[in-house]
Amino acid sequence: MRIFENLNVDWLGNRKYFYLLSSSIFIAGVISIVFRGVGFGIDFKGGTEIVLQFQKKVEIAQVRDEISNIGLGNVEIKTFGGETGILIRTELQQIPQNLYPRVKSEIEQVILAKLPGLPMKTVDSTAGSVTYSFANSDTALQAADLLFKAGFQASRESQGQTNTNVMVRVGIADWIKSNLKDKHADNTFSILREDRVGPKVGKELQTDAIVAVLLSLLAILVYLAFRFKFIFALGAVLALFHDVLITFGLFSLLYGVIPGLNLDIDLTIVAAFLTLIGYSINDTVIVFDRVRENLKIHKSADLEQQMDASINKTMSRTILTGGTTLMSCLVLLIFGGEVLRAFAFTLFFGIIIGTYSSIFVASALVLDYTKTYNKKIEF
Repeated sequence: MRIFENLNVDWLGNRKYFYLLSSSIFIAGVISIVFRGVGFGIDFKGGTEIVLQFQKKVEIAQVRDEISNIGLGNVEIKTFGGETGILIRTELQQIPQNLYPRVKSEIEQVILAKLPGLPMKTVDSTAGSVTYSFANSDTALQAADLLFKAGFQASRESQGQTNTNVMVRVGIADWIKSNLKDKHADNTFSILREDRVGPKVGKELQTDAIVAVLLSLLAILVYLAFRFKFIFALGAVLALFHDVLITFGLFSLLYGVIPGLNLDIDLTIVAAFLTLIGYSINDTVIVFDRVRENLKIHKSADLEQQMDASINKTMSRTILTGGTTLMSCLVLLIFGGEVLRAFAFTLFFGIIIGTYSSIFVASALVLDYTKTYNKKIEF
């Protein structure tokens, strides 16, 4: 299938307008990043991220008030994927020390409410769990079942018949569930996800993500310098910087603007950016390949005319390939669910920007270099 069979458009003759368009979007993104910033996910910021899924619609303001009074300090709470999901984010990785006695008291009250006067002894206590010892293994099994039904993650320390110890996990999610379950008895909920990342690991992942993007751009620069000319490689890599930075600016501009779309930067988004780089450079290489073929045949032809002819000849392939990929991304964006939505958003707009830059940025930069320094390109 071919469209635009005899297309004849002076693309590069209007390159100054496209420079202006790219500059405007880029500046708007930079201003937004400076004044609004971007949201970083738990992968990069560190802390704990918990997702609750209720059976029925829940009022976010009510949950926010309830969680703000359980001693976890500054907690960010927002909807997640719809009116029944809640995303809770805190910089804490474990229960604060001042809450620990209250958590232990809650655990013991659950046991004593059903088994009053039951003797038990604390044999181990860490930041993430507490272990109790009971008189016999049957009592230990009974206590573990009571705690599990009450919403605590409790189990016998071992499955041996003589085991008398029960270990109860003491985490932020457990404390939240313990405090909310009675307040929402008519609207039960479950913990879909609990992710914890230390601040040191988050910083390392942030650095590694930046290095991964820069190394990919460097590898592309080296490859294209061998395959074409260095100026073609430089133009292509500058166009990739253009794609990444403008897409990153969109994250800041649209952060918190679109309901139901979580645009926090995490490792999944980094993977989307790397995918975008690969897709965009493929488009650029297709155009550059056609330019090289034309210059080999018409050695004395005007470079601008040859570039316009190359873009016109590859436009059918560009539209068909980009269009079908965009359709797939749109389906993921609409129906992919909360986990894939930000990834699909990055690819959807990234492909549009990448296709645009392959035509109006990469080739234009090469052309302006040859005109500014009066260079002639030969293959």
